[in-house]
Amino acid sequence: MTSARRSTSAAAKAGHRRVHVARKPLIAGVAAGAALVGAWYASAGAATATAPNLTPTTTTVTLSAKFPYLSAGYNNSREWTRTATAVAPNGALRVAWPASDGIHVTPLSADGKRSGADTVVKGAKEVGGLVAHNDGFALLTRVADTNKWKETAAAIIRYTNGKQTFRTKLTGAASNDTSPTLDGQLTWNGTKYGAYFVVHGAGGFADGHFGDKLSYVSAKGGKLSGGWGWGCSHNEGIALHPEKTGAFTSLCFDDWRSGLFVSTGIGAPDDAPVVQREQCWAGYCGGTFAGRTGDLVKSSTGRYATAFASRGAASAKKNPEDSSGRGWTVTPKTSTHQVAVAFLKNRNSGPGKAIHLSNNKGVEHVNVRLAPYGKDRLLLSWESLKNAKCKDGTCTGTFTGTNFRLIDWNGKFKSATKVVSARITGDIAVQKDGTLAWASVPVTPSYATPLTGASPTTTTLKIARLKP
Repeated sequence: MTSARRSTSAAAKAGHRRVHVARKPLIAGVAAGAALVGAWYASAGAATATAPNLTPTTTTVTLSAKFPYLSAGYNNSREWTRTATAVAPNGALRVAWPASDGIHVTPLSADGKRSGADTVVKGAKEVGGLVAHNDGFALLTRVADTNKWKETAAAIIRYTNGKQTFRTKLTGAASNDTSPTLDGQLTWNGTKYGAYFVVHGAGGFADGHFGDKLSYVSAKGGKLSGGWGWGCSHNEGIALHPEKTGAFTSLCFDDWRSGLFVSTGIGAPDDAPVVQREQCWAGYCGGTFAGRTGDLVKSSTGRYATAFASRGAASAKKNPEDSSGRGWTVTPKTSTHQVAVAFLKNRNSGPGKAIHLSNNKGVEHVNVRLAPYGKDRLLLSWESLKNAKCKDGTCTGTFTGTNFRLIDWNGKFKSATKVVSARITGDIAVQKDGTLAWASVPVTPSYATPLTGASPTTTTLKIARLKP
């Protein structure tokens, strides 16, 4: 990293380098590449014989408090404030969103209608992930803590039948870390939770530096073995998929090694397989992975797919100024971010070449999402900004729509592009019948200027549902 990298996030404000501790030698992953698959906006030959209906149905939910729906990201770029939508085994939905009095968790019926009063998690600062249970929920968030930086701690908070049943802090004095921002994910495999999030060293070998942490917690809130206390450098993006056995599958954006990596089961992943080399200084990787770009989807055959905003790599080489031999320097192909997908054979190996699905250098692509759509297709979504002007890794431009398109498990288009009004502003829930559900802020986005003042607020959410 260099001091020129700018960010309004807590991690980037600090401007610290990754701690270079003795690790295994770097094993370069599969070389990243870009295989263009035709004109992005052309639909000829892309649609299936029977065009799928990619228009979501929506219901309106009135909120019990004001929701500040925008956040200032890197270079004050406009980002949707994170929400999370999750489905319980019995089909009920829950949506977590922040307000001035804490994190609200709104209960919904399976068809997206309010089914009760909010549960308000007092003192909670961020939606880092949500798991819905039949009798309540578990939330990954940040809470007050006492430490040298006067920063918050990461915590999992479980509510059962409206009452808090445990609050487990995941950072603290014993582990010499804090969590001033999560960029996190929370998952559940039926017996334990996996929480993956950003940490700030508050003592010990990592004092003052930023990395990430993967923690496992039991159904009753007890800390379990596994995971790691220090992983990807200045992790600017996190994805996590629960597994019945073994380590949960994870991805991270890493600024030191410059790119997106498979971090499964690996702390400080010097030998993690490469998904895509990227110039990953603060903000350059397309925004927070958990909140604005990327998802990790598993197929019935055990393969994985992820999508992300990418500037590509015109060149990628080891950084000669890094005496450890593990740092990389990447020169991006474009100033704007394009849409890319990658497929992994399993949770421990590198993928084939990343597939770039757009190639319009004058258009910025943000809020890239991927979700399962039926048995053998994936729903890809993104927001596009024309006349993009970029500086220091972030872009402004004129919003032209939220776009939906189907792809298969080889990255090939299976539908024409559909422009929709229901924007994805947080995590997507997959219901029992395959219906996708998420919270949508009912406003027209603007990315024309940075966000320099307070966020606007809304007192309504639209719950969008799309059935394959």
